[in-house]
Amino acid sequence: MRHIICILAVSFLLLSGIQNAATAQSKTGQACVEQYQKGRLLYQDSFDQGLRNWIAEVESTPDSRAFIEDEKLVIDVGGGATVWLNKKLSGNILIEYKRTVIMNDGPNDRLSDLNQFWMATDPENENLFTRDGVFASYHPLSLYYAGIGGNYNSTTRFRKYDGTGERILLQEKNDKHHLLKPNHTYHIQILVNDGTTKLFVDGDLYFSYTDPSPLKEGYFGFRTVKSHQEIDDLKIYQLK
Repeated sequence: MRHIICILAVSFLLLSGIQNAATAQSKTGQACVEQYQKGRLLYQDSFDQGLRNWIAEVESTPDSRAFIEDEKLVIDVGGGATVWLNKKLSGNILIEYKRTVIMNDGPNDRLSDLNQFWMATDPENENLFTRDGVFASYHPLSLYYAGIGGNYNSTTRFRKYDGTGERILLQEKNDKHHLLKPNHTYHIQILVNDGTTKLFVDGDLYFSYTDPSPLKEGYFGFRTVKSHQEIDDLKIYQLK
């Protein structure tokens, strides 16, 4: 039913004379995400209490660290890094947060790789948190992955890792609208609901996938490589 409502929203916007595709997509995406009602707030973090609920896996490269500054999570790395929330999530949920790729002539300031993992588990190890930030070390996991502005801001891709090392490319959008802007604070929303997972960016539906073998539980993590990013105002809701 919600899928039908989103299709109707697209048709309505086009018939209403909205000619700009990006504007239409943003309005439609916001209409789609608002169809899902937020239930109980499971977790929130304004990053004013340090990293006590986070596990940072940072590749050993110069000038690389994940830390808290001005009540924001800062990932400033010359190699790869994943910062995991140490709480397993399950069921129908909505994850949302604000995230900025900093471009201010710092050593790691590169407009690339606003990435995230969700519903992540390790089929070979009950303890997920055993890696060193190197990207290839995550390939054997089971998870969903969205990489916005990867490969020097030339690709935006959505994948499923199936737990065997296979990284299945589900969808890809490499036009300018779906790539990164410097120093822009994005509102990211990740939705998991009854076998469908969606990614919204500033209210725009970037990706939607109904999985015949859905991942129903796992961990969430911020991911990047050679980049300087700030993250704030994380909230995770159970959906009604």
